[in-house]
Formats: sequence, structure tokens, C-alpha cells
Amino acid sequence: MVPEGGRGSKVVELPVQCYTHPRMTRYYFIDTMGCQMNERDSETVAGIVEQLGYRPTDDRDQADFIALNTCAVRAKPQHKLFSKLGELRRIKEQRPHTIIAVLGCVAQVAAQEIAQRAPYVDIIIGPRNYSHLTRAITAAQARADNNPVIVTDTAEVIPEELPAARIAPISSYVNVTYGCNNFCAYCIVPYARGRQQSRAPEQIVSEVEQAVATGRQEVTLLGQNVNSYGEDLPAGCDFADLLTELNRVAGLKRIRFTTSHPKDLSLKLLDAMAELPKVCEHLHLPIQSGDDQVLERMGRGYTYEHYRRLIEAARERMPQVSITADVMVGFPGETEAQFGNTLRAFREIRFDQAFMFKYSDRPGTRAAQMESKVPEKVKQQRLEQLIACQNEIGHQINKELVGATLEVLVEGRDAKSPEKVRGRTGTNKIVIFPGGSDLQGQIVEVKAKQAFLWGFLGEAVGEAWDQSIGSNAY
Repeated sequence: MVPEGGRGSKVVELPVQCYTHPRMTRYYFIDTMGCQMNERDSETVAGIVEQLGYRPTDDRDQADFIALNTCAVRAKPQHKLFSKLGELRRIKEQRPHTIIAVLGCVAQVAAQEIAQRAPYVDIIIGPRNYSHLTRAITAAQARADNNPVIVTDTAEVIPEELPAARIAPISSYVNVTYGCNNFCAYCIVPYARGRQQSRAPEQIVSEVEQAVATGRQEVTLLGQNVNSYGEDLPAGCDFADLLTELNRVAGLKRIRFTTSHPKDLSLKLLDAMAELPKVCEHLHLPIQSGDDQVLERMGRGYTYEHYRRLIEAARERMPQVSITADVMVGFPGETEAQFGNTLRAFREIRFDQAFMFKYSDRPGTRAAQMESKVPEKVKQQRLEQLIACQNEIGHQINKELVGATLEVLVEGRDAKSPEKVRGRTGTNKIVIFPGGSDLQGQIVEVKAKQAFLWGFLGEAVGEAWDQSIGSNAY
């Protein structure tokens, strides 16, 4: 079963005429929900509408174009979308010319439901179809009926020439792949984002060089599974080779990436992480469960022992590496003993941080059809137990670093304490310390004074330095 708006959905033919609203300045507002891929997609959407003359605003009620960029990975974000659409009805009634667009993964898998429940929505576009946004806006401006413009084709190849309005002043997200080929039993992503499309290495290098030229010193490479990068390309370039190429980019200080998949993580990639000075010592490696039977039903393609050996290999090569993970509790059929294996895995591996969720059915996935669903109350109890376990571990790991000197790339002023700045270490730890805005974009040596779950309070102990190659310390 494929969710509505899945592979092969028809791309509508749209007019290309340009429309000018009588008001001199038009404004846009983008509400982004979900992962880093959605954040990067929103930059593309912003770049497209800015080329049409729109300017950004933080006031949704005054926007002429409102886009909700959606996440479908769990049920809660999808429910949140329809709540927000209810709020937008009032705006559409008061300002009928306002264009309302639903974008992203929910747009892909639930296009008809959106059109039926919110007929005032003008545009519904899936995450592989933003090249059609300009013509969709033109069509929406001339819309004379209740039929929205719908473009949901997961087979479409995403073009390279789409613009982007970068948001963060210091770092940039850069896609290396789109889509996913894994089809895990619980996951809607392959239906929402289509099959994997790797970008050519020279295109990625060019985008990173452009980001550096505009003042970015750090990039985060994005893919549903970066470890499978290049498998669909004719040239023999894998993800480790790509990191080697990007490490040569002049002016770039740090390279991060997410997300890795345990079944495809190679020792070659771990070697590259350890040897390339610009690649951060942080590995986000979703575990999902610590029980082999649950992992098999999930379709993950690895065992807990395989996962554990990967962590050991990473720590052998990079003793200071931070390990973060995703995990799911309450997968259909999960017993108390199987959940206990996940708790055991957390105590053995000792993650720096984990993103922990309750399983929820996603229509169209294999898991949604599975029997022996875990009761909601039991899922909640297990989640709370796992969170308590991880919080204790994560806090202890950070406390062990109190007194250490950390290399922090300063991202800007701290929102809650204007007299302080915040940044991150190479191991993705947040550090807040006294300093001015002149430190933004600099790497500063900071002594960790207090440890928290989220990171550290500290004080600068050395001069800021601005080098393209750091030491990979912490």
C-alpha cells in the first residue's frame, strides 16, 4: 500500500505568466516543522519566493504567502499541521489574497485529505517538487475555484539550479542525497521523499564553496542515509571520498553530517572521520532498538552486536567522539524483556544524547498492519523510563568534562543572556560563555565550568583563532 500522493502522482501543468499584486511590497512567512532536511527545503522555498519579490516577515498575520513545511515521520506532527491550518482559516477569510501553501512530507502523503479538510489551501507540493513553486504561485494568484494546485511526484529528479535564502550566519545545510531506499517497516520517508538521488560530488563541492564565500564556516551534510551516498552514481565516489574532497575547501572550518545508517556505516568512513581535520568527531547513528528480534521486524538490517562493534570501532579511532542516536519504544510486539534489552544497550553504549520517541502508526507502512500493538500507557511508561536512564548518562558524561578546555565555534549571542555568546564544540556540545558579538564565527578555547544536560557554561581561556583546520579536540 502506498499513501495517497505517492510515487507516480501526476505533475499538473501550470501557467508561466507572472502576476504582480497591487501592493508594492509582499511578504512571506514559512513555518518549518520536522528535521534538518525540512529546514534546508525551507531555505529553497524562501529563495524562490524572494526571487518573486516577496520579503520575509515574522508576523504571520501580515504575510501574503504563508507556507507550512511539514513532517510526516510521526503522527503528532501531522496532527499539528491540521491544527495550524485551522488557525489559517481566519487569515484567509480576512485577507483572501493571501496564498496558503502546504509543503513537505505531509503534503506528499496526504494531499487529498488536506484539500478536503482545508479547501482554502491554495498550493500543496511534495518535497521533490519545489521547482514547480513559482508556477504554482502564479496559478494560485489567479485561482477562481476551490481546487488547489497539487504537485506530488516522488519520481522527479530534483534540479540543481534552485535558489536558497540561507538562514544561519555561520553554518549551512547542504544536501548530499534526497530520498531513501531502505523502507524500514515503520517509516513513511521513502513514500514521502521518494527513492535515493545522490548529488554529483562536484555540485556538492561547489555549493560548499559558495557557502564559504558568503561567510559560512561550517556545513552540515544532509541525507536520510549519508552512508549510502554515491551508490546510485556512475562515478566511484562514496561518502568517505566526498568528505575527503570537502576537507580541501579553503576557508571551511568544520564538516558535520547526518544521518548515518548502521547497516551501511563503513570502517573507511570512520577512518576518514578520524583522519580529516575538518570533520567533526560526532556520529549520529540511530539504534531504534537494542533487541535483535525487534530490529528484524523493523527491517533495519543489523543486529545489536553489529551496532555495538561500530561504536567500539569509532571510539578506538576517536577516543573523544560523541555518539548520539534515535530510538523508538513500543514497536508492535515489543515485550517488556525486549524493551529491557534497549535499556541494557543504553547503559552499555552510554550515548551522549538520544532522541527518544514512542512508536506511532504511519498509514501505508508495514508496521501499521502489524498486530500486537503496545498499549499507549505502556509506551509512555517505557519512554519515561528510557528518558530517565539517558538523562542520567548524558549528564554524567558532561560532568566528566568539567575543567576541560573545549574548542567552540561561536554562532552568536545567547538569546537568554545577551552578555554571553553560544557555540558548539566539534563533538556537538553547546557551550555558553561571556563574550561579545565580535566572536561570531571564531573558534575560541573555553574552559567548561558547569555541566548540564544541554551542554556547558564556561569561560574563555585563550585567544580566538580563525583557522580553516582545527585540532578536532572535543
